[in-house]
Order: sequence, then structure tokens, then C-alpha cells
Amino acid sequence: MKIVKPPRLRKGDVIGLVSPASAPSSPDKIEKSTQYLEHLGYRVKIGKHVMDEVGYLAGRDEDRTSDLNEMFRDRSVRAIIAVRGGYGTPRILRRIDFQAVKRDPKIIVGYSDLTSLQLALFRKTGLITFSGPMAGVEMWNDIDPYTEEHFWKVITSTTKIGLLENPPDVPLRSHGRGKGSGRLMGGNLSCLMSNHGTPYAADYRKAVLVVEDVDEAPHRVDRMFAQLRNAGVFKTITALLLGCFTDCHPPDPSKPHLTIDQVLAEVIESSPVPVLSNLQYGHIPRKLTLPIGSRTRVSASHRTLEIVESAVR
Repeated sequence: MKIVKPPRLRKGDVIGLVSPASAPSSPDKIEKSTQYLEHLGYRVKIGKHVMDEVGYLAGRDEDRTSDLNEMFRDRSVRAIIAVRGGYGTPRILRRIDFQAVKRDPKIIVGYSDLTSLQLALFRKTGLITFSGPMAGVEMWNDIDPYTEEHFWKVITSTTKIGLLENPPDVPLRSHGRGKGSGRLMGGNLSCLMSNHGTPYAADYRKAVLVVEDVDEAPHRVDRMFAQLRNAGVFKTITALLLGCFTDCHPPDPSKPHLTIDQVLAEVIESSPVPVLSNLQYGHIPRKLTLPIGSRTRVSASHRTLEIVESAVR
């Protein structure tokens, strides 16, 4: 597969805002994130349907897809940032204009439910995308400085990204010894599993797998890891990265249960590849931006995670 890097973002470029999944809770989040981006020197194009609502979806499937495809086809748009995650992105994958993405690659940013789109884009086009902050979540109200600095560096600089370092007060943990290298694949575990076995799934052969999740009961996380194990994914990857599993509590602590820490400890213990855990990535305000599809090197022995190339050109 030919790997495609989007052009780096430059001041004055147009950034498109879309809602491929759920709608933002307030129009203020669109207005304030637009102000934030314009203050940094970018222009903003807002999708026509970003505030639509159909239940838990940001409007009808065809309208959410229309917004996204319009951004893909608009050559003035150089980056597309999701307003938020939630639910709905997997529903529109079959409607995506992947040929438009091939003709004009651009920066695609989001996390959570956007994992489905990012893995599909890599599978269909080879495009490197960015699992990072979203307009209506982090950017609209005092974005964390650590998140902000790392995000803009990754999408505006053509130099090698290099070591990804947690904040000093959040130690990255290594398990076992050894090294692994390959393309960085993954994102939100639940969304990754919803793509698995479809034409939009990632190829995990010789990949570095990264996962995180939020609001999932430990037994559900356990089930998803069991599915990956039974599908042979752990036999094909070269390393495993565990981000933050936020608010993953048992639904009824009075009943017999395992904690999320116990579930992850078993995953680590049974892993045949090097593991780094406590990665500052996931549904947390202070987060790294991960370039999905980039060449990555992991050393459990030295407790390091390195992106060995730039993610933009």
C-alpha cells in the first residue's frame, strides 16, 4: 500500500468543521472553537449540518456524509476537524467518497467515534490521519497547553515527530522487554472492534496497536480484548500501547466483578509482544495527538515510544 501524508497546515489555510457522529451540546461550542481557530490565523468553514439532531445522531446519515464529502472535495479546505465524537461514524463509511480523499489528501482530526473513519481512510487510501483534539470538546474552552502544543506541532511541522513523552507527573509504564516497530494502528477500542471483519478494518500485520476507551464496563473491555486475541491480532502486531480507560467501572460493584486494572493486567501478562501502558492518550483533557498510520518504534526495555517520521509533508 502507498502511504499518503497530507500537506502540512499553514497559517491562512481553511479548516472544515464537521459532525460525522453526534451533535455538539450547544451552538456556543461551534462559535467558540471557530474563534479559537481564527485567532490562531486560520479560516474556518462550517458544515451545513453540524448542529442537526436525529436522536443521538447529528442529523441524517446522508446529511452527515454530505458535509464530510463536501469538505473532502473542496480544494480550499486543508484540514477537517470533527466537532465531537459520540456515535454514528460507522453508519456512514459506505457513503464516503474515498476517491476524493485520494485526489486531494488533507489533514483529518478526531478521536473516539472518529476511529472508525480514520481506520477506514487508511485501509482505502493509505492516508495518515490524526487522533487528536476536537473542536467542540477541547478547542472551544481553554484547551490544555500540553494538548495544544503537541497537536499543532504534529500537523504543522515536516520534521520527524520523534519521542512521544507523557507529562512529567504521568509516568509511561513498560512491561517486559524487547522492541517492536511498524505502522501505528488503532484508537478507541469499541470503535476499532465495530470495524473488525469489515472492508474498513485495519491490517494489523506488523503494526503497533494502540487502544483506549471510555464508559465501558470492565467485562465489555475484557470481551473486546478476548475477541482480538481469538482473531489472532496479538500474534500479528509488534507492540501494544494502552492509553487511558476512563470511567470504565463495573455497573454494579456489589456483584462479583473485575476492575479495569485487573482486566488490563491480564492483557499485559498474556501479551506476546512488548507493552507500554498509561499512555497519555484517550478521553482525557491532556492528551497526545497520535498520527494513525505513521511509522512507529516501541522499546519496552527503554520505556520509549517514537514516531520515526513526520506525519505531514
